[in-house]
Amino acid sequence: MDPAVVWPQPPATGRYGRRIRSCLHLLIFTSTHPTRRPALVRPFLAGAVSSADRSVGRGSRFFLQLMADRSDGPIGRLPEHLIIEILIRLPVYEWVQLACVNKHWASIFQGECVWQTAIARNWPSAGLRKRWPGPIPRGSARRRFQALYVSENLVPSGGEIDELVGHTYLYLKEQLERPVMPPSSILHGTIIDQFIACGNTGEKAHDLASKIWLAVIDSLEENQQTFLLLKRVAQEGEFFLPFPYSRSYRVLWRVFDKLFTDFRDCFSGAEYHDVLSTAKSRFQPVPSTWLGH
Repeated sequence: MDPAVVWPQPPATGRYGRRIRSCLHLLIFTSTHPTRRPALVRPFLAGAVSSADRSVGRGSRFFLQLMADRSDGPIGRLPEHLIIEILIRLPVYEWVQLACVNKHWASIFQGECVWQTAIARNWPSAGLRKRWPGPIPRGSARRRFQALYVSENLVPSGGEIDELVGHTYLYLKEQLERPVMPPSSILHGTIIDQFIACGNTGEKAHDLASKIWLAVIDSLEENQQTFLLLKRVAQEGEFFLPFPYSRSYRVLWRVFDKLFTDFRDCFSGAEYHDVLSTAKSRFQPVPSTWLGH
C-alpha cells in the first residue's frame, strides 16, 4: 500500500474496532500483494472475517463511507468474491443503500453470485432442495433469497424455514397488487394445489395458505388501493367449494376487521352499510368495534 495514503479507520479501541480493522488490513494486504500470500494468511483472513461477523453490522455506515470515498484505492480493487463476503455480512435492510454506492456494487446485486453466496451462508441446506412441481416456480437466486427471508421472518411456521412458503407469499402479494386482481377464490385454490402437489395434506395446505394470506394482508400499505382490494375480497360471492378450497374463516375475519378499523374513514355511507351487511351475513355477532360510521 502507498504509505502516503491516509485510510479512514474504525474505532481503534475495543474488540469491535480491532476486529474490523484487522479484517480490513488483511483484505487489503492479500488483494494488493498477490505474491505475498503465505498459507498462514488465508485461515487468519477467514478467521478475521468470521470474528468481525457479529460486529460488522454496527460498522456498515463506516464501510459505506469508506467504499464511497476510496473506490479507486486498494479496497475498491478488492476481488469481487471478497467484496461479496463483506456485503452479505451487513444488515439486509441496508442492501438497497449498498447497491447505490457505485456502479460496481450495483452490478454485484444485479447478478446471481451475491444471492447464491448469501443463501449458502444463511441457509446452508436450502441448496439441497430440489425443484418442486406446481404452478409457483422457484425462480432466480435473488427470488430464492427473498423467499427464504420471508419464510424465516414474516410467515409464522413454528421455527421451520420452508422456501415454498416464501415463494407462495411473494406470488400472492404480487397477484394482489396487480391492476386487475384475479378472484381471491382462484388465488386460494392455486395455493392449495401447490401445497398438495408438494405432498402436503389438505388440512396442512389449508393451514399454510391461511397463514400466508394473513401475513400478506398485514403487510399491505394503508392506502386507497389496499382499501379497494380488501373491499373487493370482502364482497366476493361465496362459492360452495369443498375443503380445503373453501376460503379461510380467519382470513375473511381479518379482511373485515382491517376494513372497519384501519379504513373506516374511506367508506361512504352506502358503502359502509353494504360491507357491514355482508359481514353480518357471515359472522354473528359482529364485534362492536365494527359498528358506527
